[in-house]
Amino acid sequence: MTSKRLHFNVITLMPEMFEALDFGLIGKAFRDGRVSKTLINPRDFTLDNHKTVDDRPYGGGPGMVMMLEPLVKAIEFSKSDSSSKKRKVIHLTPRGNLLNHKKIIELLSCEELTIVSSRYEGVDERLNHWIDEEISVGDYVTSGGDFPAMVLIDCMVRQLPGVLNDEESINQDSFVNGLLDHPSYTRPEHFHEQSVPDILKSGDHEKIRLWRLKESLRLTWTKRPDLLAERLLTKEESRLLDEIQHEQEQDPHN
Repeated sequence: MTSKRLHFNVITLMPEMFEALDFGLIGKAFRDGRVSKTLINPRDFTLDNHKTVDDRPYGGGPGMVMMLEPLVKAIEFSKSDSSSKKRKVIHLTPRGNLLNHKKIIELLSCEELTIVSSRYEGVDERLNHWIDEEISVGDYVTSGGDFPAMVLIDCMVRQLPGVLNDEESINQDSFVNGLLDHPSYTRPEHFHEQSVPDILKSGDHEKIRLWRLKESLRLTWTKRPDLLAERLLTKEESRLLDEIQHEQEQDPHN
């Protein structure tokens, strides 16, 4: 599989927060040069001595609004030293498209991503003229876009070839095939009257595969039925789901 390089420009008022990306396999990917990042602070593009990046909203109301000019200058700076044509500017905001596995794969077609991590009560609405896409990491509100930006970067980087020690583990992640991942177990075999399922110790790879698929379907059906509603099941999956539903009818407390 060919190596892919990916560059992130992160526009943030708190660049020191992104030191969290220096650890683990994601940090190693940055050190190995598979990925690179540039942290851009909008305060560096202000004109006053106080480096002001927010102001009161027109029309009144609580909170402060991020000013347009420093953000636009930061975005333009992010493009000034790049020849990449596969580039996108993303704004992380609660009103954006929900981040999911499909969106992660779609964004990986880019060679360069500029991520606007905003703060305060909001940003000047006119920023949309410089944004290609708005993305949300969930139906909740964080103190700013920095943590969501790190979530987005982590999700993308771990999909790149060579980042994970075992690339097959990517294919078994939850949501990759539209289902939640199957349950996993490791030593000890017995713990507080809880034991590892016998089938996982059988050595029968086909039976283990079927068990894992069935349990994956069971978890998805009980915890995220919306995922099944969006997925076209195979004949095997339909048969296993019928078994699960029949078992539930026979023993609703199981």
